[in-house]
Amino acid sequence: MSGESLESLLNRSGNTVELLRNSQVGAYVYPVVPIEFTNWRSEQVGWQKTAVLYDQSHHMSEITVSGPDALRLLSHLTINSFTGFAPNKAKQMVPCSYDGYVIGDGILFYLDKEELLFVGRTPTVNWIEFHAQTGGYQVETIRDERSPSHPRGKAVVRRHYRYQIQGPNAAQVLQKLNGGPLPDVKFFNTGVISIRGRKVRCLRHGMAGAPGLEIWGPYDEADEIREAILEAGRDFGLVQVGARAYSSNTLESGWIPSPLPAIYSGELMKKYREWLPANGYEGMASIGGSFVAGDIEDYYTTPYDLGYGPFIRFDHDFIGREALEKKAQGPHRKKATFAWNPDDLLKVFASLLVPGEVNYKYWDFPNCNYASSTFDRIERRGRLVGFSMFGGYSYNERTALSLGIVEPDIEVGDELTLVWGEENGGTRKTTVEPHRQLEIRVKVAPTPYARAAREGYQEGWRTRQT
Repeated sequence: MSGESLESLLNRSGNTVELLRNSQVGAYVYPVVPIEFTNWRSEQVGWQKTAVLYDQSHHMSEITVSGPDALRLLSHLTINSFTGFAPNKAKQMVPCSYDGYVIGDGILFYLDKEELLFVGRTPTVNWIEFHAQTGGYQVETIRDERSPSHPRGKAVVRRHYRYQIQGPNAAQVLQKLNGGPLPDVKFFNTGVISIRGRKVRCLRHGMAGAPGLEIWGPYDEADEIREAILEAGRDFGLVQVGARAYSSNTLESGWIPSPLPAIYSGELMKKYREWLPANGYEGMASIGGSFVAGDIEDYYTTPYDLGYGPFIRFDHDFIGREALEKKAQGPHRKKATFAWNPDDLLKVFASLLVPGEVNYKYWDFPNCNYASSTFDRIERRGRLVGFSMFGGYSYNERTALSLGIVEPDIEVGDELTLVWGEENGGTRKTTVEPHRQLEIRVKVAPTPYARAAREGYQEGWRTRQT
């Protein structure tokens, strides 16, 4: 890494919360994939009613770690147990800081002996690469950044294409692609299927309630494989999901995708901040929402908060273990889904049609997020009891929903208040227009919200909570 470090930037700014709340990074973009193939409403219906093709080739970063210490390195960086972890398996990897707060998460693939691949957001890739370079491990890494948000007409090339075929008709599409019955691949295990004579690796996975397969291979085969999927799916109602609808599936399935990486404080994290560049994800990330704190640590989350408590295993040495052992007895905040009151939400849209008045904060469809990490206040009779962290609209459920965390005494069915919009007319983020705040009633709902996801997911995957 060269140029100014993140540590230097934070020291120069003086106030980390103010720096991130006024970031000029702009809107988060799901790059390269068209915004819509049909329309986002029909694309949402596809994952509940028929089948969909998600193109995940561009918005995530990857890092391959190989060598005799690859497994030891990655085990040291995650709360998950590696007992029984072997080639052709995968797991949701959740790394934490030394104080037991989440840095990020993503999928770790055990490809072969001494070769593992992590796929996810950039903060976790950075954390892995830092320890690979500085921890004295016998490993080599190959890093592949997410595609640029604005390619400006330039060619985009990745190491791998990555597709998911999901939905109730996914099995039929995949069987047709494979030319026969699918191999018996267990949940979060990998196998091989055949597509037009090519052997294609696959992960049994689920993002839409009915588990399907995630497939990947060399990027120069991406177009050929996509065409084969579309041809096989024609008789089963398969639709392609565009960038606009893609991330809204998590509102129904219950995964909070973008916690703030807990790396901005703590003496033990200083060396890492000195390694990170000022102009990387962590230095340019934005915080949005009505919750305003003086201390950046007030925005940190634990694995328990995000529903990852069942993943924590104290059977190995990992960064954050000592802190999490102290936190283990609780009490813990917990993941929640909030269903927004439609009458209150209509006030937001009505305010846009009144000339001469300052409107409420604009609410976009199908995702209303306007920052890298969102923290809207959730209150009960004026008392802060949680945060709304990722929101939008489900056409399938005909409901505005958001995902977040609440105090342990909050129960499904409770009516709470969400404070929508930022203080004092809004921050200086480029995604924020002058506006006023509005209190919106929300009801605590089961997570995942969609019945198919709630009843169909493997225990621990996106964590069923009722």
